Amino acid sequence: MDLSLRSCKKFVHLDLKGAPPRIGYLIELIQLFADLGANGLLIEYEDMFPYEGELKVLQSTTQPPYSREEIVSIQDAANSRGLEIIPLVQTFGHLEFVLKHEVFRDLRELDYCLGTLNPHRDGGDRLVQDMLQQIMKLHPKSTSLHIGADEVYMLGLGDESKQWLSVPGRSVHQLFLSHVIKVAKGIQESSPNLKLIMWDDMLRSMSPETIKESGLVGLVQPMLWDYSPTLDVDNTVMLMERYTSAGMSQQWAASSFKGSTTVHTCVTSTQRHVDNHLQWLKVASSLSADIELQGIALTGWQRYDHLSVLCELMPVGLPSLASCLQTLVHGGFTEEAQKKVVKTLGTVDVGDTERLSSRTSCSFAGAKLAELIVKLTSLLESTELRHFQNNMFVRGWFTPYHKQKKTVSPLIAQQIKTQAKMILDAVESQVQEVRGEMCLLYLDSTVQEWVVQHVTPVLEPLHNLLRDTENVLNEMGLCTESIS
Repeated sequence: MDLSLRSCKKFVHLDLKGAPPRIGYLIELIQLFADLGANGLLIEYEDMFPYEGELKVLQSTTQPPYSREEIVSIQDAANSRGLEIIPLVQTFGHLEFVLKHEVFRDLRELDYCLGTLNPHRDGGDRLVQDMLQQIMKLHPKSTSLHIGADEVYMLGLGDESKQWLSVPGRSVHQLFLSHVIKVAKGIQESSPNLKLIMWDDMLRSMSPETIKESGLVGLVQPMLWDYSPTLDVDNTVMLMERYTSAGMSQQWAASSFKGSTTVHTCVTSTQRHVDNHLQWLKVASSLSADIELQGIALTGWQRYDHLSVLCELMPVGLPSLASCLQTLVHGGFTEEAQKKVVKTLGTVDVGDTERLSSRTSCSFAGAKLAELIVKLTSLLESTELRHFQNNMFVRGWFTPYHKQKKTVSPLIAQQIKTQAKMILDAVESQVQEVRGEMCLLYLDSTVQEWVVQHVTPVLEPLHNLLRDTENVLNEMGLCTESIS
């Protein structure tokens, strides 16, 4: 049983760049996080922050960003339960929400890559510092700031970067480090006591000497992220030891409780994420005394990036979050950990979220929506729906050839139409239930996006087939009923 992760701070990641909860529900969630053993929040606002001045264009256009008063209320709720808040602001990669705007287009490393900032433009530096200053001004009690800097795709491929790299002795590693150092020094000029954190993935291929000689040490603490249920413990420990040998002994870990299975996952697999945390416990127990583990962030990604589909909504991920937090608190997913989850969530079976709706008695905030989404997802993934076009009637009597030659059996076509309509009606009934419940926790724009992204693509082939049967029957003069 490992004490280093049990005793260190546990931050729940709030990814607000997709499906931002209504403020009332968000406050409820914060209370629940505290009940489950969290010590803090890692908040990534992205386009839901009320930026002002030149940066006002960054605000979401699909739904209003949180107001300044609401952001204060989020902090008040966290402070009332002793939760520390660390804002997360991307400053290099994953800047799609900034660089998609025409006004900032010339700040892209490559015109077709919306995520990576050109590190050579003074306008980019001013933009980043303005974002950081506005965020921190509204978070006066925060003592730490996460500056992102992960997955800086295409760095070094822009014309100005190629010119910079043409000087002998320069590398993409140095280009990356120089920008991060510039960002860190810029924010510390106004906030000298602020602790800075960054994602570690861009550092992984660097030698300790490269990191040490860059001047990064002492400015930023790396947060090592790995969301795999089969996380390689030995390699992770070696990586942390390597950072320590470079002088970066203060480090963070980042696990995942949702949003890291596939880009389009709707229902969280609790076991997958508990396994990830069990691996991180093994890592922590294997570390040398030289490594000062500052805390762990349990990430809950709502999108893979600003332009991707919505991942699992928070209510569906809460049994996983509860199980993962208690796994860390107890040093394993012990009987005591499971009892705490059951006591807090009121759920009978927290180890298998896929069957949440059939064997639960849930009382947590958002439980009804979670149950409805699990039920709907099960129907959407059913063989009857997913492979309807492979059933005997369609494959045997309603092929493209039959439709082209209009040699369709009216009896079979009517049978196909009846079955398809029955399935679509059943799905639509459940979709309406989900919509009604989701509207209580999320704004209408999120509800519409979720349905169009996760339901519409699955139903589209069936709708097309329904229209085809209707058209063929009409052409044969055998059907006058209009089907929408």
